[in-house]
Amino acid sequence: MRRNVRSRLLSALIPLAIAGCAEAPQGATRAPAPRAGSAVTVSGLEDAVTIASDRLGIPAIRAASRQDALRALGFVTARDRLFQLDLLRRSSGGRLAEVLGRDLLEADTRQRLYGVPQAAAAILARLPGSQRAALDAYAEGVNAYLRGAETLPVELRQLGYRPEPWRPEDSVLVVLEMFRALSATEDAERMHTVLTRSLPKGVTSFLLEDTDPYTKALLGAQAPASPPLPVEELRALVAQSRRTRAPSAGVLGEDAGEAPVGSNGWAVAGQRTRDGRAIVANDMHLELGVPNIWYRAELRYGDSELAGVVLPGVPVLIVGTNRHVAWAMTNLMGDVMDLVRIEVHPERPDAYRTPSGWERFDVAQETIKVRGGPDTTVTVRRTIWGPVAPRPLLGGPVAIRWTALDPEGVDLGLLEMDRARSVDEAADVVNAAGGPGCNVLLADRRGRVAWTVTGRMPRRRGLDGAVSVSWADGRAGWDGYLPPAALPRVVDPPSGFVVNANHRMPLAEGAPVLGRDYAHGYRAYRITERLREARPVAEADLLAVQLDTRAEHFGFYRDLALRALGEEAASRRPALAEARRALTAWDGRADASSVGLPLLSRFRRALADEVFAAWLAPSRAAEPTLELDLPDIDTPLRRALDERSPDLVPAPEGGWDAFVLAALERAMTTLRQEHGARPLDQLEWGAVNRVRIAHPLGASPELAARLNMPDEPLPGCGSCVRLASRRFGASERLVVSPGHETEGILHMPAGQSGDPTSPHYRDQQRAWVDGRPLPLLAGPAAHTLTLVPERR
Repeated sequence: MRRNVRSRLLSALIPLAIAGCAEAPQGATRAPAPRAGSAVTVSGLEDAVTIASDRLGIPAIRAASRQDALRALGFVTARDRLFQLDLLRRSSGGRLAEVLGRDLLEADTRQRLYGVPQAAAAILARLPGSQRAALDAYAEGVNAYLRGAETLPVELRQLGYRPEPWRPEDSVLVVLEMFRALSATEDAERMHTVLTRSLPKGVTSFLLEDTDPYTKALLGAQAPASPPLPVEELRALVAQSRRTRAPSAGVLGEDAGEAPVGSNGWAVAGQRTRDGRAIVANDMHLELGVPNIWYRAELRYGDSELAGVVLPGVPVLIVGTNRHVAWAMTNLMGDVMDLVRIEVHPERPDAYRTPSGWERFDVAQETIKVRGGPDTTVTVRRTIWGPVAPRPLLGGPVAIRWTALDPEGVDLGLLEMDRARSVDEAADVVNAAGGPGCNVLLADRRGRVAWTVTGRMPRRRGLDGAVSVSWADGRAGWDGYLPPAALPRVVDPPSGFVVNANHRMPLAEGAPVLGRDYAHGYRAYRITERLREARPVAEADLLAVQLDTRAEHFGFYRDLALRALGEEAASRRPALAEARRALTAWDGRADASSVGLPLLSRFRRALADEVFAAWLAPSRAAEPTLELDLPDIDTPLRRALDERSPDLVPAPEGGWDAFVLAALERAMTTLRQEHGARPLDQLEWGAVNRVRIAHPLGASPELAARLNMPDEPLPGCGSCVRLASRRFGASERLVVSPGHETEGILHMPAGQSGDPTSPHYRDQQRAWVDGRPLPLLAGPAAHTLTLVPERR
């Protein structure tokens, strides 16, 4: 979903950028920074605030109160990221076409049909006073910068508009944009529903198993039994596919099996460190861009001292430390969205059935302004459960029931992390907070650690949320949200550490189901393996774990290929001999210099395309646009390949070995098309795994070199601890022990500033690529600014 918006955003901005951005004077893209030691008047300030920025442009804010600190945070965020702030609120609120044109109309329409702007206003109206005051203060800071900015960022100048004043509800819109990235499970529920209604039950259970062998090893005795391999049912599906010659293209989602939107997080207790300190480590995996999604900040006010990263537009430290407690987050993979099947009246299409009888749809018109064209009006229909989805499901309408659109489901409760003094207090704060569902890893100054979750989790009745069902008779629905006390916790485990990498966590018997479609457990398994081996550990050791490139899970495919690729086959065909040399040379890692992994990666995908396509002909017939976007393709794929039944071969000619060799040859052909005649046993992983971190204007060749980060080889893979792919990777790497912040580590791609002429536009990129630690805390001041209250 985010990728589609981003691609349209890039295409819309390219002609505007070429029209004049390249000719913009290098020194005039931003308002000149106030002189060192100068003062700026900010409305609403209660006392003077100092902002000391270090050599990386990281602001250290010193204020007397939280409100004044947040005013300053709004000011410096607008100074460094004004265009990003405006794009984030426009993307969430469905107002991109207004400044970027018709290419963004589809994205805007979806947001309007979901009713996101109305949800933001309703959420704001329900926030407690302290949270509303925080948003007001932040908005005052952003607007103070806007009022004084004589020269706007180059993007805004080329687009020819000045941003409107920042409103508190704009911060809520940005929160909802992150909700969309982390918890919009609409496509997953559509897939589950189509598979459930079109395939035999045994095949569906087999495909959708959410506990892979690595996760089972971590769960131990709590691991659920695997469903049986439904051989007879799969044979029937393969036979049908052979008769119809179902195409394999497009069956798997682009990122199937990679789970790129996730994270690694762990907390190590004092019993495993050199001096009793507890340490938290976190790298959050998101789609990468310029500027980075996070903004580094350090805030001191009253007796609170915070350091970490914030989301531009939201005055909350997302991960970091308050010197008493440190915290990290990973995506919970929680299920907080349901598609409610709507029963429309057979004679009155304007009415639908509810538990209290037939109701009329609530219908409204939304006007979307379009740059360079006429306004567009869209009709929004709502039900008692939520908005009607833009797309039907299996030919019928469905409504969206989503925590993000519920005023009771969203707040800024994480603001109170500034006052937490122990893992127990911190867990109380995060359990009570509303926001995108996340795992939270905690450590405190006493050497204690914990894991728990944050975000409102629906309390379902009459359904489990996996597939779309009707709620019309009242037997299915939501009964509010689970109380904070019902959310799971693990505190001070005997192992001395706790890990989450978006995998299924061990829960007590009877614990509520929070999600499904968990990530493959290899990352969590490998992190656990490293932590068990390491003692005592320090911050540098945990950064080394974050950079781990072991890719053990590819070993299955290497062994499979080599079994089929015997000496006889290799001797008959020189190309296969080259493949054998490449596979034999693989070192088991995903380093930039690793040979053989490019072929293994393409081979795995070629196998998956053919095997899954042979099973899904009925599902594609029921829903032609269906993509099998499983977070774990390996468990069902490997079990089918291990079976080696001739009746399960998608192409019957020659049996399994012939099928495997054909997939290997397709992978070889793909690599040669992408990389020319370079011998496969000399093709390094870095030639394939190249990161592209682009500015919205950086898709044109004229501007790419100036605006984008270098397109260069990157270690890691889509399922390694060091997760890295063409677009996705670690949006930050944090390692910190509360009370030992001077030894903390934090770096991120690109830099602090969104201004391409700023020295802070790309000055953290090299450290991020090389895995070199940068300090968490801001260094000596290179520039100091004072914000002062208006004279009364």
